[in-house]
Amino acid sequence: MALHLLFAPYLPELSSQRVANGRVHCSASTQVSDPQGGRRSANYQPSVWTYNYLQSLVADEVRRSRREVEQRKEKAQVLEEQVRGALSDETAEPMTIFALVDDIQRLGLGHHFGEDISRALRRCLSPGAVNKRLDKSLHGTALSFRVLRQHGFEVSQDVFKIFMEESGSFMKILGGDVQGMLSLYEASHLAFEEEDILHKAKTFAIKHLKNLNSDVSKDLQDQVIHELELPLHRRMPLLEARRSIEAYGRYGYTNHPILELAATEFNTSQSTLQRDLQEMLGWWNNVSLAKRLSFARDRLMECFFWAVGIAHEPSLSICRKGVTKAFSLILVLDDVYDVFGTLDELELFTEAVRRWDINAVEDLPGYMKLCFLALYNSVNEMAYDTLKETGENVLPYLSKAWYDLCKAFLQEAKWSYNKIVPGVEEYLNNGWVSSSGQVMLTHAYFLSSPSMRKEELESLEHYHDLLRLPSLIFRLTNDLATSSAELERGETTNSIRCYMQEKGVSESEARECVTEQIDTAWKKMNKYMVDDSTFNKSFVQMAYNLARMAHCVYQDGDAIGAPDDQSWNRVHSLIITPVSLAHG
Repeated sequence: MALHLLFAPYLPELSSQRVANGRVHCSASTQVSDPQGGRRSANYQPSVWTYNYLQSLVADEVRRSRREVEQRKEKAQVLEEQVRGALSDETAEPMTIFALVDDIQRLGLGHHFGEDISRALRRCLSPGAVNKRLDKSLHGTALSFRVLRQHGFEVSQDVFKIFMEESGSFMKILGGDVQGMLSLYEASHLAFEEEDILHKAKTFAIKHLKNLNSDVSKDLQDQVIHELELPLHRRMPLLEARRSIEAYGRYGYTNHPILELAATEFNTSQSTLQRDLQEMLGWWNNVSLAKRLSFARDRLMECFFWAVGIAHEPSLSICRKGVTKAFSLILVLDDVYDVFGTLDELELFTEAVRRWDINAVEDLPGYMKLCFLALYNSVNEMAYDTLKETGENVLPYLSKAWYDLCKAFLQEAKWSYNKIVPGVEEYLNNGWVSSSGQVMLTHAYFLSSPSMRKEELESLEHYHDLLRLPSLIFRLTNDLATSSAELERGETTNSIRCYMQEKGVSESEARECVTEQIDTAWKKMNKYMVDDSTFNKSFVQMAYNLARMAHCVYQDGDAIGAPDDQSWNRVHSLIITPVSLAHG
């Protein structure tokens, strides 16, 4: 049954809002309509993005002539070979290679040079390279540690012992080395659970970075402020690439080939994203849930932004679009369970998803029929496309992930309905599933993996830590940002409230506990940079990126439920506005 036969296309109704630069500006929260009476409202504002504006975006390649496009591709190939040549330079000092690899990563070019980087780093660790002049400074040691661990090489925290007193503390004199402190701070966020030296390093570095001397340059001050807000390891890669391209341009970065290549690559990728976005707008328009179910959030653009964060490489277009569809449907279901549905209705819907049978729709109320058919048709279509491409029937895995999500949503609805505040452990065992991260990653795996090994499928089905840990970080960051709004509308279940009740602590203390949980989850996840996780490298990276997107979206509030100027600017800079080196 095709969705376009069930739901009529629509254009968002914008007459009651002010529109500027393709953005809807609302003076107050908008009340949802209530087709059945007596329902709660979350008072979500309408989408801040207008349909017509987003459809009007013209990809950069379209504006250019075919000759211009070809010239740009040829220029990029030349620049790429220059960077590849620098990586393969056997006369280069190890620190030169480490710094180059760091620049490549920061500028968003890592996926272009994966094998070249691995070969260069192996060369740096060879006996001949070790005899070269190694940078024994704190900055050099921390940078090499971070770069090597990021790329899967085993490197011990013991390399930092030379900077420690016999008492086990870091030497106080190091505190004045701002670049060294910043590099140590970044390296400390790649720690494993048991690595006490790196835990001490983090505390030591933060203390000194928060008390900079006034003679520190403005550029370095800005970098410290930026990275103290959120370390590089936890930042959305593509958004960080844009910031780095512009920052390197302002600071007079001397490696012009890599900087020019980064700007060209960013703008080329942006054109691909714009084409993907327009396709997703057509899909969302045809599905028409945002129009028909006025209690639900209309957040297609935000969902697409999230999908870009998980899978930003141009080659992952199919994966990106599939994750966008999944997240858009997740938000609608979340609002059904959190806001609109009665407990009896939610039981019916959960059972319908368990059965995954088109006949189950007959038992549902009208608004749930729309939700179920949108979910059923969209997921079946993605499973069919995957079957065509790979020969693998992935529908059992996808439908299980959705059923597990709905069960978790239902449990939270029961807690809320019965005014029950569960224990922290009970809440989190359910909450990492209700975050929906495992649904997005399950879709991402099947939409990006050309071959599917038995070991990977078993790990996926049983929710390996690479699905569980990023989802837990997603849940906890979400709770930190949304707990106040959820409690205002009568929900009793979030990690803040659970900690407060179980531990008898204040809200601020509970938030500290949640932050510590996030740090612990990252330390556990960091092991998979070095240890074999059974999954391919592309999926491992997407799992990390899910956690990074959670930090990005919820760092300063709820950019999904209540998008603000900052979240709007992030989306605009990533998907709409090309980067320009000429204007810094």
